[in-house]
Amino acid sequence: MIATQIRQKDAVFYFASYDSEHLLKQVRFISRFYEEEGPGIKAEEVPADDDVAQFISKIERSDKAFQRELSRAKAAAIRNFYETAISQPPIPGTVLLFTPQKLHFEAWTDNSGVGRLQEPTEKYLIIDGQHRLAALQFYARTHPEEARNIKVPCIIFDGRSDDFATEMFVIINSTPTRINKSHLVDLYERVSWAEPDRRFAAHIAEMLYSAGDSPLRYRINRLGGRSKQEKWILQAELFNEIHRWVKKIWKQIEPHGTDKRAAERYYDMARDFLKAAAQVWGETWGSSGYMVTKPVALKAMLRVGADLAAEDAEPVDGRVERWRTRLAPWTEQAREFRNEGFYERFPAKGQIERVTRIHRELGRLAGIVPRGRG
Repeated sequence: MIATQIRQKDAVFYFASYDSEHLLKQVRFISRFYEEEGPGIKAEEVPADDDVAQFISKIERSDKAFQRELSRAKAAAIRNFYETAISQPPIPGTVLLFTPQKLHFEAWTDNSGVGRLQEPTEKYLIIDGQHRLAALQFYARTHPEEARNIKVPCIIFDGRSDDFATEMFVIINSTPTRINKSHLVDLYERVSWAEPDRRFAAHIAEMLYSAGDSPLRYRINRLGGRSKQEKWILQAELFNEIHRWVKKIWKQIEPHGTDKRAAERYYDMARDFLKAAAQVWGETWGSSGYMVTKPVALKAMLRVGADLAAEDAEPVDGRVERWRTRLAPWTEQAREFRNEGFYERFPAKGQIERVTRIHRELGRLAGIVPRGRG
């Protein structure tokens, strides 16, 4: 199909126009939808290993915003708009689709960004637009010819991680009939179905936000907080890094308990590492003229912190001072983290590669060996 490749910062995704009839065959509904008369749309069974679909479907089964009455009312209202809209476009906003497959894109030679995009072999997961597409399917049952002439604008994300799709779902779906976009980590903390390693990581992330002795206190953007302080990193980005660390050492954590009290020990490690880092960076820590406390550097530092904790977490007494000594070589690198020219000094194809590069460089300077992902 013909699509336009779009680049925004380090992200690459695609815009395409789908025939409604073809699109409805290419997507899977993981929520059940109803109409007043006639058969509804049955939710497809979600495979146990599909982390994203499992996450979304469990939210929809547990969150009161997805009760049958609300789902029915919203789909019915959208369908009614399709029936009555004449001069207005029925679907003016894009539907967001996700596939874990990496799709092949063959660009035209005119530098327009337009080209031919491969379709996935499996159905798309709908990150945003399930109600609109459910209403379109109901509309097609009673107005097949009119529905067939509708083209649906779609944004397609491909080849991304489960965490990316999960985060995108939570950020996008922030209307009153969806979960609030500030609750990604809160969900992992509070709901009974969340995986224990994610819930454990969420405890640590929450303490980094709220604990009085946290160097990141109120500096984490929870997407809805009212603090006027400058924020350094998105809550979901921080959570992903903490979860990366926790998952790597989960076999060590699990035998000693996985509740919030047990998570405090690992919060203390993260806190002490960030305190030591803040001391060695000096005036550049939190400075708007430097990248030190921007997401790309913070994520790399948290990975160094996980490596350091693996080899030198004990004894707790004197840990900040001991780690400050290990990180001392960073002080001389402050100029490398100035905003001006930063991306030239740390060239990479995207943020994922750049974080990895900075992680390795900071670890090398401090003599800390990067640990495998486990």
